[in-house]
Parts: sequence; C-alpha cells; structure tokens
Amino acid sequence: MKKARIILALAASVSLAAGCLAGCGGSGGSAGTSAAESSAAQTTEAESGAVSDQEAADHVADLIDAIYVQERTDKTDEQCREAKEAWDQLSDSAKKLVSGQNADPDYFGRDTGDASKDDPLNEDGIGENEILVASFGTSFNDSRAQDIGGIERAVEAAYPDWSVRRAFTAQIILNHIEARDGELIDNMDQALQRAVENGVKNLVIQPTHLMHGAEYDELSETLKKYQDQFETAVVSEPLLGEVGADQSDINPDKEAVAKAVTEAAVKDAGYESREKAAEDGTAFVFMGHGTSHTANVTYDQMQTVMEKLGYDNVFIGTVEGKPEDTSCDAVIGKVKDGGYKKVVLRPLMVVAGDHANNDMAGEDSDSWKSRFLASGAFQAVDAQIAGLGRLPEVEALYVSHLSDALGKAGLSSGSASGESESADGEKKGAAAGEAAAVPADGTYSAAFTTDSSMFHVNEAENGRGTLTVKDGKMTIHVSLTSKNIVNLFPGTAEEAQKAGAALLMPTADTVKYADGTTEEVNGFDIPVPSLEEEFDLALLGTKGKWYDHKVSVSDPEPLKQ
Repeated sequence: MKKARIILALAASVSLAAGCLAGCGGSGGSAGTSAAESSAAQTTEAESGAVSDQEAADHVADLIDAIYVQERTDKTDEQCREAKEAWDQLSDSAKKLVSGQNADPDYFGRDTGDASKDDPLNEDGIGENEILVASFGTSFNDSRAQDIGGIERAVEAAYPDWSVRRAFTAQIILNHIEARDGELIDNMDQALQRAVENGVKNLVIQPTHLMHGAEYDELSETLKKYQDQFETAVVSEPLLGEVGADQSDINPDKEAVAKAVTEAAVKDAGYESREKAAEDGTAFVFMGHGTSHTANVTYDQMQTVMEKLGYDNVFIGTVEGKPEDTSCDAVIGKVKDGGYKKVVLRPLMVVAGDHANNDMAGEDSDSWKSRFLASGAFQAVDAQIAGLGRLPEVEALYVSHLSDALGKAGLSSGSASGESESADGEKKGAAAGEAAAVPADGTYSAAFTTDSSMFHVNEAENGRGTLTVKDGKMTIHVSLTSKNIVNLFPGTAEEAQKAGAALLMPTADTVKYADGTTEEVNGFDIPVPSLEEEFDLALLGTKGKWYDHKVSVSDPEPLKQ
C-alpha cells in the first residue's frame, strides 16, 4: 500500500496545481481538477487490485504448503478441498503468482493427463486373498495409469483368483492427487485397514519400488502393525531383488531390467541395435533417483551389469548423485571420455513422474538435459519419458517375484512357467514337445497345467483332473481353487467376447483337503484338442474381465473302474 499512498500524494499535488491554475483564471479549471482526481483514483484501484491478486495467491500457496506433508490427519480431506477451491477462484494472472515453500502454479495448473483413465483400486469386497501393489506413487496422471497401472494389470491377469488393490507410500503425492483431481488412493495404513475390515486372510504385498531402500523399509515396518490380523502376510521382492554386498554382486533381476530398458531405449531412439547407436556416436544415460540408504550400491551394480553385457555406450546416473560416481557431472564426464556426441536420457525409475519430466527433461538450467547441452560437448541431447513399469519384461519380473513369495508362504502350487514335473523329475506338459496320441476311449487321471501359479487345479486334487475320452474326443474335468472364476472359453479372451461364443459353465464341486475339511468350488469340463501341447483357454473372473491363458493336459493314467 506504500506505493499507492505515494501515487495518491503525487495525484494530490497535480490536483492542487490544477486548482491554482483555475484560480488564476484558466479556462476549464474544474474539468482539469476532475481529470487529475479521476486519474489518481484509477491508478489506486489498479494497484489495489494487483495487491489483492498477490494476497489471494499467497493464501493458496499457504494452503498448498499445508498439504505438502507426509502425514495424513483428520483434516487432510478438508484441507485438500479448501486448497483446490481457493485455486479455482484465482484469476489467471493471480495463478501465476502462487509461490511458497513447496507451492507453485504447476501444483494445480500443470496438465499431466486424464486422471479418469486411472483406476485407484480402492474397492471393498476383497475376499480372503489380496495382493496389495504398493508404490511410491506419482501425481502425473498418464504415467500413473501406464506405469503403475501396467504392473497392476499384469498382476491381475496372472492371479485372477486374488483381489488386487493399490497403496501409495508417499502421502505428499496422495494429497496432490486428491486436491487436484479428487481421486482417492489409499496410503499403506488405509489399505491395510481396508484389508482387515474386509476379512482378508492371506495378504501378499508386492512393492513396485526399485530396491530394498528407505521406502521398502518403511513399508515393511507399517505391515508389522497389522501382521497378527492376517493368517498370512508377506512382502515380495522389489524389482531389482536383493541388494548384494558390493558393486560386483549382481543378480538375474538386474540383468533382466538392464536388457529390457536398453532394448526399449534403443528402439525408441530409432536404432536397429545398440551397436548401431554406438557407431552413430550415441550414448544412453539411464537416470535413477539415488539414495543415501546403503542400497545405493544398487546403481553401481547396474553399471556393472551394463559393462558385463558389453553395453559400452550405456551409463547409469542418479538425480541425488548418490553414489557420487552417478552424479550428473560425473556421468557427463564419462560420456565425454567415451567420445559420444549424442545422448539419449531415459529414467531408471518405475514411474516417469516429476523427476523424469523436470529433473531429467525439464527446460530449467539445472535439468540433466540442460546441463548436458550446456557442457558444449554434445551435438544433440534427447529425452525419453517412459517408466520401467510399462515394459512387459518388467511386469513379468514382478509377477515372478509374486510367484516366489506365494510359494514360500505356502499359498500356491504349480509353476508359472507352464510346466509340471512328475515324481521322477521328467518334465511334462507344455515343455514336452510333440503331441501325444489320443488314448483309447475311457476315463483317466491327467495333469492339468497352466501358465499361472494361481489359475490351477485345487490343491486337494494334486494338480490333476479327470480326462474322459469318447469316440476319440477328449474332455478334462478340473476342480479349481474357489468360485472366483465364473466362466471359461476354449480360445482367446477376444474370441470369448464375440456374439454367440459358447462359454463353459461351472459345476459345483466339493473338494476334501488333507485335514479333512471340505469346500465347494467351481469345476469345469474343458475340451482337450491334444495332449502334451499348449492350447488357449480364456477365463472370466468375478470382476467381469476376460484373461488369456495357455494350458496343457498330459500324463494320462487309467482310472480303476
């Protein structure tokens, strides 16, 4: 207001001077005074409006800072609504003035995609078995739907008998999504409490975190508060598996991810191969987050993997520069020393969120793209915005980790590879090779093998069903693990959804377990085109989604009449 008072004083001086002129006989004196007063009033009004915009913007910044916290309280929902309502009331010019400790215009104003395309997976009606996919999270809508959503959908397809739900470990991100888009995603406590209230007996948590870092540790600690409220509660491995003792201690998970992200980056850059890219003077830099946790050796291990694979033009970096040899300056030096003149940046992160879009590919001078260009050593620097979570190979790794966790907890039987193994160690089923001859008409016990460790014959039946052969045509009856699979179709999921598709209807089977207890489950009579060969069998779960699967029937043994 000080500036406004100065302008008023100046305006008063002009008015006084004009009055003096009028008093000395100047013509139109009253009109001149009115014009000066009007000018002063207009200037004051304009200045007051600018101050009002700033005050309103500062208020919004304070509201954003209040929800930019890692702790949820009873007031969080109300605070999120209040912040968004205040933002919506700002003028376009005032929105540009929002600035706080963590607040800026991008908090509400940046377009990160359509939030409605994302599924928060926060439904009740879970049932007894739940897989909770736990992620750090991201407020970038498109990346959330593609990267995290891609992993969740892969898990759903692999384990149709289990309810898949979501939790984020970053409350700051959850508040951002709630305030901006009105989308409610559970934090870990909310998700675990939801599981308890829904009567979940068996809980498996699949972290989408990259490594055994701080977030993984916090997740495990949170579970301890609820552990005794489940019959079984286990945490599966993160993407890159066990950390290892030192830089040279690597594992197959790291190698699989190294191959997958390099292949994807090379393809997206338009090269036939990594070797062709190297010949063109192109280096690939995969940027992770970095951590002060002892798990930071993981990034050096990933560089070791690249070197062992012979990927000389691939480099690992981290936003935080931890470990030190993965800092931006260190990586720039390595790429320069390698003689490369072109650089492709890509995140070594499950989600292409804020770090990928801003720290890596942003236009600010401190982004990696800007710093590589500012070094003057490179002709071109490109950035690929794509998280690891959307790569099929990465999704398959998470499914594999889940299979291991379920097996160790005694919650699964069978093999996710689509093979079964007889007592003498001979592999049968999909891996056996050529189709076997059709047995003579009669009734047999036969192995029924699938490509999912959770879509299989009930454990009470030892992986086998009843194969009936009549007039050279084969049908196998199998009892499943529950009633969660409501229809099958001998073909693909796409074919199953066409008009007139003949779906297989369930039968009510009662199975008896080793402890003497019984349970009613769904059974199916499935046409078998041939033995020892995989064939398509689609299934429909209780959620109304069709899933593709491969199954095989093998090892027929005559049943005693």
